[in-house]
Parts: sequence; structure tokens; C-alpha cells
Amino acid sequence: MAGMSEAELARLMRAATAGDEKAYAEFLRGTAAIVRGFARRKIVQGGVDPEDVVQETLLAIHLKRHTWRQDAPILPWIYAIARFKLIDAFRRRGRRIEVAVDDFAETLAEPEQETVSERDIGRALDSLPPGQRSVVSSISVDGHSIGETAKKLGMNETAVRVALHRGLAAIAKRFARG
Repeated sequence: MAGMSEAELARLMRAATAGDEKAYAEFLRGTAAIVRGFARRKIVQGGVDPEDVVQETLLAIHLKRHTWRQDAPILPWIYAIARFKLIDAFRRRGRRIEVAVDDFAETLAEPEQETVSERDIGRALDSLPPGQRSVVSSISVDGHSIGETAKKLGMNETAVRVALHRGLAAIAKRFARG
């Protein structure tokens, strides 16, 4: 399973999206092996169990499987989710992790030429209702996780995710007009 190719994983995910439960189970087994290897390579000191990262990643993939574009490579999508879950695991343990850019450089978008000033960010945030503003600022500006933001603002994680999504959508809509 660890040697499952990009093409095979993509084929299985396409079949799973079409309703093939057997293909989905095989996709998850192959993905678990890949993520397990990734987590074991990245966790050099104790404190975080690689299996926890694997399970969190598989759960996130299951919940976000609709976000994978079928015409895009699947491995960068899987590794991006695994990387975020690994970082979340270290945050929960109170440790910081630094991930080398080379480990996921192929998943990064080309740098944008335009820059956004703090004034522009402030204007964008000021256009939001207070609840959305607090959530978007906490996550997108301050770099807090969904869980940290929920705890800080006294909200549940689902409400934070909804507020973040709505806030970012409102900002995108506002700036798309200009």
C-alpha cells in the first residue's frame, strides 16, 4: 500500500466519489500508509503519536473529500492536509514545528505580485460584522487554529468554521468587484 501511485490514488478517489465504497476503503488504506510514513519522518521527538496524525488526517480527508478537484494531483492535496494536522498536533502539545518549504514546494502557488497593506486588511475586516471579524482576524491575521479561536471566543468549532467561511466569502466578494 505504501507504494500506491498518484494515478492509482486519484483513480480510487474518483471511483469513491462516484459511490464505490470498496474503492474508498482502498483509497483510505493507501492514504493511511502514505500519511503514516510522512508523520513518522516529521516526528523526530516524542510528544506526538504518528497514528493520531494519521487518524486526524483521514478524518479531515473524509470530511473535505469534496474539495479535491478531480483534475488536480491528489498527493499534494493529501500532504497539505497531513501537514496541517501534524502542525495542529504539535500546537495541542504546546510545541512549535517548523516545516521545510522544500517538503511541499510543489503545492505552493506562484507568488502574487500584489501585496496587501495593513490598512487594506483593516478595511476588509472592518466591513465584516463583529462576530465574523473576530473569527477572521483570529485565524487569518493572528494565526490561531479553529480550536484556539473557538475557545478564545466562547464558540463551538463548527460556528467558528461557518463564521470564517462567511467572513472570507464576504471579503472575497467585496474585493472581486474592484
